[in-house]
Amino acid sequence: MSKIVLATINAKWIHPSLALRLLKANLGDLSESCEILEFALRQPISEKLTPILAAQPRILGLSVSIWNHLATLELLKKLHTSWRQDGTQWGQKPVVVLGGPEVSWLPDDAEIFRYANYVIRGEGEKSFSTLCNRILNNKEHSEPAGGKIECIQQGDTTVNTALIKTAYHLYTDDDLHKKLVYVEASRGCPFNCEFCTGPARHKTGKERVREFPLEAFLADMEKLIQRGGRTFKFLDRTFNLDIERAKTIMEFFLERFNTLDPVKCCVHFEMVPSRFPPALKEIIRRFPPGTLRLELGFQTCNPQTRELVHISGNIDEELEVLEFLRRETNVIVHADLIAGLPGESFDSFGSGFDRVWQVLQQGEQKEGAIFEIQLGILKNLPGTPLHQHNEHYGMRYSPEPPYEVISTKTLTAGELERIKNFARFWELIVNRYTFPDLVTRLFPPGENVFEKFMFLADRLQKHFGRNWGIDQKELRFYLDDIAGP
Repeated sequence: MSKIVLATINAKWIHPSLALRLLKANLGDLSESCEILEFALRQPISEKLTPILAAQPRILGLSVSIWNHLATLELLKKLHTSWRQDGTQWGQKPVVVLGGPEVSWLPDDAEIFRYANYVIRGEGEKSFSTLCNRILNNKEHSEPAGGKIECIQQGDTTVNTALIKTAYHLYTDDDLHKKLVYVEASRGCPFNCEFCTGPARHKTGKERVREFPLEAFLADMEKLIQRGGRTFKFLDRTFNLDIERAKTIMEFFLERFNTLDPVKCCVHFEMVPSRFPPALKEIIRRFPPGTLRLELGFQTCNPQTRELVHISGNIDEELEVLEFLRRETNVIVHADLIAGLPGESFDSFGSGFDRVWQVLQQGEQKEGAIFEIQLGILKNLPGTPLHQHNEHYGMRYSPEPPYEVISTKTLTAGELERIKNFARFWELIVNRYTFPDLVTRLFPPGENVFEKFMFLADRLQKHFGRNWGIDQKELRFYLDDIAGP
């Protein structure tokens, strides 16, 4: 029986939650009384429900994101029923505390709040610890007055990173050998993209990007590598904002990967494509094939749309960076594009997609380089300033997570559905390198791909009646028939 249980529903089993580990590490004397329970989105509800009930915690903390919002709501409803009907078996109902990026910006009347007592809006390392101490020391009632959920702090509150106790020691050996290792060297973003919650946090005037002490951070990374960590994913939104700091961290991993089996090593950074000075390019060139993965947010190639939603940088210069990565490095590149932004039409988005594709396919390419175009659908995240465009650009969004755009004045619902279907088959056929020979036959270098692949995706959807759960052999047979000899 634990006094405190911290739980979340991860997208996949290989994605451990650094957030839960940070909350536990910063509980002070209560850390030893805290248990972490992690579940996967596709797990049966019973496998999520039973461990929480069996733990009989005094406090249950749940981390909520747009991807697990509905699954967490379902879990809370089941827990509520179990505690009400089987109170004797499962003990007293715990104090339920919600936190995470999703609930930090939800309206107070959101359904998920009906099943909780407290919500921590924003970073919770300090406020969660304070709340737990108050509750467990009987200085706080288990439920706020009137049975309403109580907000502990506003979503724009930040924590001094120098005062946060790191949590990397809470990764188990199983985590390090079988899962991604999530780490963060900094928090925050200096930019104002309107589809992101970053601008909402900026209204406080506080420092937009806060860095963790570098020497201590690298010492923690050394320990993780010594324990067997090999696949690292940085949560930093703008890793290459400080070039010298970025170089130091990349040199650290490069030196260690060179002494290990590079086939088993990889580090993932999210970088700003407009910040690639020669010094950064030089170190990127030195990474062996497969050891460096870069996520680059281009979002759209339409200059007017970029300006409208405050995407910084010049798209022509950013695409030159993409060309450099293709021509001179062994990097795995993950290029992000977003469909459904205000003012962008079907044809405009398709032209932008083709521009990115042409840069990735034309000309000389390093043998070890791998390129993916991640096609996402615009999401109206709570707390973002995106809503100001709703009336003028006819923006319609789903009211349920992940709040995807349904239609706009320049993009019909039917066109968006086609793009969603395109994205699913693109991921299945191209990004996953399921049939690389077929991709070359169907879409030779030098040709535009958006219109041709859209037609193919339409045919596949019509033939199979779905874009998921398709047997690879059946898919290969059908594609071979289309491609011809």
